Amino acid sequence: MKSNIHNRKYLLERRKELRNNSTSAEATLWKSLQRNQLDGRKFRRQHSIENYIVDFYCASEKLVIELDGAVHLDFAVGNYDYEREQKLKSLGFKVLRFENKEVFENLESLLNEIKRNFA
Repeated sequence: MKSNIHNRKYLLERRKELRNNSTSAEATLWKSLQRNQLDGRKFRRQHSIENYIVDFYCASEKLVIELDGAVHLDFAVGNYDYEREQKLKSLGFKVLRFENKEVFENLESLLNEIKRNFA
């Protein structure tokens, strides 16, 4: 039997903490994703898959959305992001990454890019 890879209990408090302390970019994007606003798709915030907590997740599309701030420019963080993304892809998820500034400068085109990745 395959163990559940979603929202493991030991990550519950960390997920809550991340939701309660979201970045301004996450909060702004969430306003456009919550309540099935984007083509009727349901998104979740700070959803965990295996040992990873992703910024946004749409189960019906197996789609992960990650927002990257300046910390992601760090070499070590970039390597971790890459390995994490490869693992998520190996589990059958599609991963989209956007820089935080894109949320503020090009929200409409960012939302269109997300929609282009719907099946």
